[in-house]
Amino acid sequence: MYATQKQPYVNSVVSCFSYKSFKGFAVFIIVLWLIPVIAVSQTTSAKKDQGLIQLSLNENPYGPSPAVAPAIKKEIANIARYTGQEGDELIAAIASHEGVDKDQIIPGEILELLGVYLGLKEGQGSEFIYTVPGYPALVDAAARVGGVVISVPLNDGLENDLPAIASKIGPKTRAIFLVNPHNPSGTVNEDKQFHEFLHEASQRALVIVDEAYLEFSDNFTLRTAVKNIKAGDNVIVFRTFAKAYGLAGLSIGYAVAPKALADYLKKQGLGGLHDLNRLSIAAAQASLADKNYIPLVHDKVATERTKWNVILDNLHLKHTDSQANFVYFDIKKPYAEVAAKFKENGITIGRSFAPYNTWVRITIGLPEENIKAQGITRQIVQ
Repeated sequence: MYATQKQPYVNSVVSCFSYKSFKGFAVFIIVLWLIPVIAVSQTTSAKKDQGLIQLSLNENPYGPSPAVAPAIKKEIANIARYTGQEGDELIAAIASHEGVDKDQIIPGEILELLGVYLGLKEGQGSEFIYTVPGYPALVDAAARVGGVVISVPLNDGLENDLPAIASKIGPKTRAIFLVNPHNPSGTVNEDKQFHEFLHEASQRALVIVDEAYLEFSDNFTLRTAVKNIKAGDNVIVFRTFAKAYGLAGLSIGYAVAPKALADYLKKQGLGGLHDLNRLSIAAAQASLADKNYIPLVHDKVATERTKWNVILDNLHLKHTDSQANFVYFDIKKPYAEVAAKFKENGITIGRSFAPYNTWVRITIGLPEENIKAQGITRQIVQ
């Protein structure tokens, strides 16, 4: 019964991406992605904050694997050439890492483009369910082509409210977008409940899970939604090399998807190997080959996160049980005032996330950076 329910939905998702439906939006999409509003904003911000300790964007302060720099240096000699078999080799390496077929891998930082593609389904009025506050890249992209965002607040534990999300699924729902661990709270849903939700919800709509921070969690293997894909559920998992792997400046990630959907999306232009640059590919391959580096980063971040939690408890500040590379806590004072105090002392912190206007998100940095941030926190509170 489950198999017969599942296949028609896969077919309906695939059929929505017809050439005819996409053609009318082609010029619009090209223009849309050639306007680098976000990139310009980030560049301007980076220049403005030059010289400050950056604890705002959840980057890995330890940088990439030691194997990355030599790999990039070696590949520089080949940058006059288009990407070829190197891209195929990266896809094979990712597939091996995930334990799936290489046909299930869609390379690239595709979240926003995926949102555009999904937003084309039935045109105006297609619904996208999403937890707020959160990371809105996919749903914002869908909204630009007529999608309607259905926002669901976090629960009392500042986790994805799975029962509330399930109650919002309807005939117009095109996709459910979850971030686990969530951003900005860093929380994860209990693994059994989460996997059961994905199984049930994916029979009614496509579920997309952004696991950008999962490498920092207490049990990656137990928590990853790739388990659901392997079980046959209509789930797409997105990963990035920008966080735990320390490659934020090279912009490379990938998605794991059911074969039918992955094949169709690639035929429509997502995950093209020529869209990847040689240096990013070399860095990603070197990162995956270094099996010792991610456990090392995980342990360092977990140690620093525990120190933060002890200090927050001693200061009687409410905080989440973050499983990411940042902490999120209620400092009991207006965000603007707190951010200004940190900046005055040489640190930038994460932006505010309404309606949690007295909460702050601080990236876990190097030990000495964390000590400084913790000292400023004490000054503000005491």
